[in-house]
Amino acid sequence: MEEEQLREIRKNLLKMREEVLLEAERAYAASQSLGKDGVPDIGDMSSNSYSQEVLMNLSETQRVRVRDIDAALDRMDKGVYDLCARCEEEIPSRRMEVRPFSRYCVDCKSEVEKFGE
Repeated sequence: MEEEQLREIRKNLLKMREEVLLEAERAYAASQSLGKDGVPDIGDMSSNSYSQEVLMNLSETQRVRVRDIDAALDRMDKGVYDLCARCEEEIPSRRMEVRPFSRYCVDCKSEVEKFGE
């Protein structure tokens, strides 16, 4: 992959990372305010509990996304950004465009998901 492409991808990854962290901050703030707008009835408490659960799951997804982005940036620094972490073959550029933090080629990703490597 060319240097200019890598610079552009790095810029996009850093922007994605910033957006995820901002989204996580907003979700956290929203979860803190749930149920604090008066005396809740049992329906409100159930709804608030469910909403907080959804927000907590979202933040787990966000943590995974940040970790994946950080790993992609690290691979970039090591010069192995577009190489599959399993078979070490080049990951097709189209896959990297769609999912710039991919660690695996499509075949290896299927194997990893199937067998949990």
